[in-house]
Amino acid sequence: TGDISALSTTNIRAFNTAAINALGTDQIAALTTAQTAALSTSQTQALNTAQVAALESTDLAAMSSAQVAVLNSAQVGAIETGDISALGTAAVRAIATNAVAGLSTDQVAALTSAQIGAMSSAQAAALDTAQAAAIETGDIAALSTAAVRAMSTAAVAALGTDQVAALSTAQVAGLSSSQTQALSTSQVAALESADLAVMNSAQIASFNTAQAAAIETGDISALSTTNIRARSEE
Repeated sequence: TGDISALSTTNIRAFNTAAINALGTDQIAALTTAQTAALSTSQTQALNTAQVAALESTDLAAMSSAQVAVLNSAQVGAIETGDISALGTAAVRAIATNAVAGLSTDQVAALTSAQIGAMSSAQAAALDTAQAAAIETGDIAALSTAAVRAMSTAAVAALGTDQVAALSTAQVAGLSSSQTQALSTSQVAALESADLAVMNSAQIASFNTAQAAAIETGDISALSTTNIRARSEE
């Protein structure tokens, strides 16, 4: 184990995938950041989940987006929760959409606001309800408006009221009418006056009677006359 770090990056890269897969977790943990960064995509793909879990935060920080892009859902899920924040934003954005399912709620919660902000629309669309609800309240505003709009209606409906309250006005304005229609009455009540002020008539028209009634009394004056008309025409 103590000797593997002495190998040159060229020699590490020369290992076939079977040899890489045969390395013990202690050997993986002993790899230098330069050696980890030198692994080919085929070698990275050959790592088993125990080996992925053995990678240290400095190794993850050194991994390229090309390496992260070939990880499957099981491998992504094997990344230690305490280390996942070390991934670069480009690496996070490179996680394959079919591998997003591998992220545990603890891993999602451990992502930094910069990492959350790096998520693509396709990745946001792949989030399930538990993952969406696990996004830290202080991080959710970092999502791009396109990413929020790409979230499934089920994922939007699963957001906590504190998460809804933390959405930026741009994110709220970007919600589709299907997403606003999916909001619970508690979520509607969590919308702030600034959010209601930027909502369009299609969004307001999507509200059912219970949702409309859930708008906070102190906030309803923020609705534009066009939006009031949109409700009256329903």
